[in-house]
Amino acid sequence: MKFIIGVFMLSSFLLLTNCSKDQGAADSGKAEITRDKIDAKYKWNLQDIYKDEAAWRAAKADVEKMLPKFKTFKGKLGRSATTLYNCLDFSSRVTKEYMRLASYAGKLSDQDTRESGPMAMNQEIAQLGTKLNGASSFIDPEILSIPKSTIKRFLRQKKELRVYKQYLDNIQRMQPHTRSAEVENTIAEAGSMSDTPYDIYGIFKNADMPRPEFTLKDGKTIHLDDAAYTLYRADADRAFRKKVFETFFGAYKNFERTFGTELYSQVKKDIFYKNVRKYNSSLERALNANNIPVSVYTNLIKGVHDNLPTLHRYLNLRKRMLGLKTLHYYDMYPSLVKKADMNYTVEEAEALIIKALHPLGEEYTATLDEAFKNRWIDIYPNTGKRSGAYSSGGAYDVHPYILLNFNGKYDDVSTMAHELGHTMHSYNSNKHQAFVNSHYPIFLAEVASITNETLLADYVLQNTTDKEKRLSLLGNLLETFRTTLFRQTQFAEFELKIHELAEKGEALTGEKLSNVYLDILRTYYGADEGVTEIEDLYSIEWAYIPHFYYNFYVFQYATSLCAANAVANKILDEGPEMSKKYLKNFLSAGSSDYAIPILKSIGVDMTTQEPFNLAMKRMNKIMDEIETLLNEK
Repeated sequence: MKFIIGVFMLSSFLLLTNCSKDQGAADSGKAEITRDKIDAKYKWNLQDIYKDEAAWRAAKADVEKMLPKFKTFKGKLGRSATTLYNCLDFSSRVTKEYMRLASYAGKLSDQDTRESGPMAMNQEIAQLGTKLNGASSFIDPEILSIPKSTIKRFLRQKKELRVYKQYLDNIQRMQPHTRSAEVENTIAEAGSMSDTPYDIYGIFKNADMPRPEFTLKDGKTIHLDDAAYTLYRADADRAFRKKVFETFFGAYKNFERTFGTELYSQVKKDIFYKNVRKYNSSLERALNANNIPVSVYTNLIKGVHDNLPTLHRYLNLRKRMLGLKTLHYYDMYPSLVKKADMNYTVEEAEALIIKALHPLGEEYTATLDEAFKNRWIDIYPNTGKRSGAYSSGGAYDVHPYILLNFNGKYDDVSTMAHELGHTMHSYNSNKHQAFVNSHYPIFLAEVASITNETLLADYVLQNTTDKEKRLSLLGNLLETFRTTLFRQTQFAEFELKIHELAEKGEALTGEKLSNVYLDILRTYYGADEGVTEIEDLYSIEWAYIPHFYYNFYVFQYATSLCAANAVANKILDEGPEMSKKYLKNFLSAGSSDYAIPILKSIGVDMTTQEPFNLAMKRMNKIMDEIETLLNEK
């Protein structure tokens, strides 16, 4: 069942990686404590998945023995409703066990990435996945060849098949963009080259690109790579961070032609697939994978342009808080206020989260309590442990797991709440949906997590009178709006414009890309209105952003923030009825419907401007309070 492996397995592990949340403090601090020194209650219990490695290997052997049975269904799926159901049910059971195997091996390795045994288990799982994909690869094409009228008849004839209705619809709606067997084979062969633009970009940017030497304030000389830039661009010394920006982006500017050729190759690849699949645009093709209307993308960009005065208000406030006469692009990253000293034990963090998420209802908080008490979370950093944070719901018949690197700061508490949002989404979808419908669409993946962060921040603000702490929290929230809503939409607009230019037949040189990017950057940051000075050099920033190789992905960061803000508002304003609806219609929905209808079922319509307008209302309210606090000071 290629669709389940390719999409459902992928979405599970996207939640483990792409939908994870970075933890700055945790990532930068290399813990020198070994895992055996940490109390068991702070470590996840992988025995809930398999008792031990021997049990894992026995289950893996069982899956391998099942693979030959796929052949018995090949070429027969259109014969009867029973045959189709038996094949899908068999494939679902095999895939479910495969993902459980992968979940165990991955988490075992993440406990200590230096261990070779778990690393080998991960490699074995990758090989098994290739075999499973190969054995089930006939399923999607055969379903595509079955007339829609026949599928409808099958669904009427066999009620057990109806659990696969959404899955079958998701395949069959692609029929207008599916070509003959010969063309499909050619498209498949071309797939071996499809990652080449990104591969070249990644190798050059991360390995071969010469990085300039840079002298720090203590006299130490470093190579100013991407990681160093991220660290030093927020330095409080303005002259120093200006030098960081000029040196860093000056190096990128030296290779403008090379980066331009790489990105143009990516755009041409997207256009090839747009043309061969018979879509009207590259954007339409990208969004159709999740059945997202193009209007959601274009409305987001329109909403941002209509509300640029709100961003400009924030930028003027940033200028005031930093004590500057003129705001430059290199002034975007220093903290607006000194971070307040807010420290928490694990137990205090858990209690705070329970209180903050109480509006979601007793069933919700009872499950949180179960997660805290029954070792669903691996909390503290240890030597060799994977950095960052994630939630994974891949072990369908067990419960989700969370990896953290908790250092006791407010950001760590927020990260815990964020990952618990993913966990509750996975837990409820796994509980209420059949496996085939349990993995929610990527478009929805960040909504539950950001909803939790929003509710946490609101609760802490409601219970904090200390002005410095309030300013610190409010300043962080404002930066989230700038970087997640406005900046990601800025990237989305650039991605759309360069594809539109290429689709009209225009060539994209590095210089052309820089000109397009600079025009958008100056519009967003109010250069013509005197809000921010944007030097020509920063036109090359597009070359630093890897997301332009992700096929119109970044807009979802912005839409998720808007949707989550709308959800949190409704929960706080409408009370228990909305909380029940959120739990039943959203958290428990999985992929039983498409993303847009799932959100509509809880009163959030992403095809309208309402969620965006609510986000702008919240952003302005935050700035109102910051200005009041500043005036009082």
